[in-house]
This record gives sequence, C-alpha cells and structure tokens, in this order.
Amino acid sequence: MLLTSYEFIIFISICFVLYYILPKRFQWILLLVASYVFYFMAGTFYPLFLLATSLITYTTAILIEKRAKKEKAYIAQHKEELSREEKKAYKNRSAKAKRRIMLIGLLLCLGILAVFKYADFTIDNINFVLTAIGSDRELDYLDLLLPMGISFYTFQSLGYLLDVYWEKVQAQRNLPKYMLFVSFFPQLIQGPISRYSDLARTLYEQHTFNWKNVRFGLERILWGYFKKLVVADTILTAVSVIITDEYYNGAWVLVGIVFYGIELYADFTGGIDITIGVAQVFGIKVEENFIRPYFSKNIAEYWRRWHISMGTWFRDYIFYPMSISKSMNSLTKTCKKKFGKGVAKRVPVYLATMVTWFATGIWHGASWNFVMWGVMNGVVILISGELEPLYAKFRAAFPRLVKTRFYDGFQVIRTFLLMGSLRLFDCYRDVPLSFQMFFSMFRDFDLRALTWEEFSYLGLTWQQYLIVLVGTIIMFLVSMAGRKGSVREQLSAKPYIVKYAVFVILLFAVILFGSYGVGYDAAQFIYNQF
Repeated sequence: MLLTSYEFIIFISICFVLYYILPKRFQWILLLVASYVFYFMAGTFYPLFLLATSLITYTTAILIEKRAKKEKAYIAQHKEELSREEKKAYKNRSAKAKRRIMLIGLLLCLGILAVFKYADFTIDNINFVLTAIGSDRELDYLDLLLPMGISFYTFQSLGYLLDVYWEKVQAQRNLPKYMLFVSFFPQLIQGPISRYSDLARTLYEQHTFNWKNVRFGLERILWGYFKKLVVADTILTAVSVIITDEYYNGAWVLVGIVFYGIELYADFTGGIDITIGVAQVFGIKVEENFIRPYFSKNIAEYWRRWHISMGTWFRDYIFYPMSISKSMNSLTKTCKKKFGKGVAKRVPVYLATMVTWFATGIWHGASWNFVMWGVMNGVVILISGELEPLYAKFRAAFPRLVKTRFYDGFQVIRTFLLMGSLRLFDCYRDVPLSFQMFFSMFRDFDLRALTWEEFSYLGLTWQQYLIVLVGTIIMFLVSMAGRKGSVREQLSAKPYIVKYAVFVILLFAVILFGSYGVGYDAAQFIYNQF
C-alpha cells in the first residue's frame, strides 16, 4: 500500500475516525493494530520479521537493564564489605555480561537483515571470484524478497537497544507498546529512523482532537503529495531516459544531475512530509528529517541537513563509539610513537569516517555502486577537512568577497553539483559506467547538444517541463520562507481566505497536475527499497 495510493487515503481516514471515537486509552492499541495490518498488506509474511526484530530487541534490552540493576543493587548492598579491587572486578564481569547480551541482540537482528538484503550480493561476488579463478562451480541465489522498510525498523530497534545498553533510556516493559514503537506505520516505509526518547514522548499519550494539529497535519500531507506526484513523478520520466541510455553523456550528465537532484528531493522529502503529517493528525510528533539541504555550503553541512535521522544514527552508533574505543586509543598511541602527533590525531578520524561511510553506503543497498557512493562521500569529507587551512587563508585574504551573497550562492551551487556527482553512483547500473559518465562531462561537454528537440525525446511535453519548473520554484520559495520559521505557522497567521485559498490551490494542483490516473500506479518512493 503506497502512501500515494487511494487505498492508503481510505486506510488513514478509517484510522483517523476510529482514533478519536475510541476511548483514549485504546488509541495506541489502534495504532499498533493498524501498523501490523498496514505491513501485512505489503506482504503476508512481513509482519513475522517485524515481530522477530521487536521480540529480540525487547528481550535483550530488558535482560541488559536487569543486569545493570542487579549490579547497582549488589554494589549498594555490599559497599562496606567489598574492596575497591573487588568492586572493579564485579563491575567488569557485569559489563561483559551486558555486552554479551547486547551483541547477541545486535547479531540476531543484523543477521535477519543480512540474509534478506545481502545474501544474494555476497553470493554474486563469490561466484565472480570462482569464475575469475577458473572454477566451474557456482552458488545458487536465494532470491529472497526484501521485506519493506527492513533497514529502517532494524536500525530503529538497534538504536533503542544500544540506548538501553548505554543507560540513556529505560527499557520499555510493555511488549505491545514497544512493538508499536518499532512498527509505527507512517514511518515504516521510509523513515525517519526515530529515537525511542523522541518518539515515545507522544506515541503513547492520550490525544484529544485538536483542529490545529489536524489542519497542520493535512497541510503537510498535501504538501508531500504535491512534491511527490506533481514534481517527482513527472520529472522521473526524463531522469529514467537519461540514466538508462549512454547516448546522453557529456552535458546531458549535468542535466541528469540537476533533474535527479530535483526528483530525489521532491520524492524523499515528499514522503517524509506525508509521514510527519499523518503522525501529526494523530497528535504524534515525528522529528524533522530534512532542513533545507540544498542551501548547504559544504558537504558536512549538507549531511547535517539531509536525511538527518540516518546521519545522526551512523554518527552516534558507529562513528563516535569507534573513534573513542579502547582499540582505537591503542592504535592512536602506537601511531604517535612511530609517526608523530599529526598522523596519530588523524588515525581515529580517518578510520571511523571511512568505516561509517562504508556502512552508510552498504545500508543504502546491496551493490558496489552504493559502497562506492559511501566511500567517495567519506573521501570527499576527509579531503575537505584537510583543505580547511587553505579555505581559512582564502577567507582571510578576501574577507569582503566571502561575505557576499554571490559567494554564498557559489558555495551552494558547488555543494549541489558535488553531491549530484556523487549520486551518479545511485543512477547508473555499475561503478565503471558511473565514472565513465562523470568524466564525459569534462571530455565531451557540449551545450549545443541540449536542443529542445532532444529534450522532447525524454518523454515530457513542454507543459510537463513547465509544471516541473513551477513546482521547483514553489519548493524553493517555501524553503526560503522556512528560514523564518514554520511555514504552516506563518500561513496560519494569514487571513482565513488566504490560508484556505492556498490549501485549495495546492489540492487542485495535485488533482490536475499529479502524475496519476486510470490504470496508473504511482511510482514507489525511492527509499521504499531500503
């Protein structure tokens, strides 16, 4: 059931009516049932994997918390009897026990994810090696269907488990409530990857009908439909032609970068808008996942604004723990003795960065394209960090220039094109072709190839190009307005005729210009595959 389907609108409408009719103490139960029904409709056996991940992390989190409480109680009870060494030894034994439990939970959940998402990728690479060494043997593929959103709910569950392990949150003792946290259906398809401490604040509360919340939620949903159906799904046709035909090289790759940047932003942020809007209709707050990413002036800022929940997850659960681990500290000390402070201070940053971005890449998909995409992001970030002294000298030498809007615009465009170039690995079928098309921009760049006749071959009429252009300008203007605060709050302060006129115009824009109709199946959201 896609978020843009008629079935989803009917499903949400039924849930909405029941949610505010039922006694408030049953609201969270309704959401739990709705979440599993929603997932069941995506695949008959999918709820089993969702339930398995929930049970594993629920059980291991409680066992970890019990062990932690037992340790504190034992120390408090015997603090006068135990020597300092005995207390330390007991704490070490307890820490090892908690770590074992945590690792069991991690490995079981990651094992489920690995089997479904990476088994065939691994087999494919093994077969490649076997062929390369002249072996006639070939492993059979499992051809397992990837459960929808498995990467999102797995990482959300593991984040909870690690937070309990680090004693940042208390374990949820109510199993059905925890199952709701894992399965909350608006964010099940494409995130965001919520933290338990954030989502739980409003997820289990009893909510009274609030017209402002409902109106704001509906406005956000409609805005998401506009971005997805009017902009993303319209320009998708042209993007598909460009990236599947090697004829479109040189200057056409640049066109593809711009078009795909528009499509990806409208698609992904449109889906998140729908998610946040649906949650708000039920009175539940889901954290923002995008904050005007295309206004970023460098790649580090970009990743603080784009897919925020994913970036912070990898930062908090992989980068930081790895960079301050005992093994990393030992390696740093060794490097300091042999190579000096300069190398030593870079070792933990370099290793943690590259491991984090490798994991980010492989999380996106079981493909060398995604691995290369992740690695290249890490490389560019590290190079940018090394060049920071040069940037600082440039800013000091040209203080008036760097304070101009012209320079700000240059930085924004540079970052957009850089990130778009890295996204070529997401577009083309393999790594060599991605590099080939990238370098063709410099080798065969010819603006004369970009004729209207050629644009017409991409499958869009001039009216559809106009729709995309106007839609993109509207998204830009809304983003600009968002710099002053919530756009919906700003709109709410306007006269009734203005705010409802905007709502009606947006609704008719979706109905009249959206890419759907009889026999049409709206394109899947790009991040559904994860």
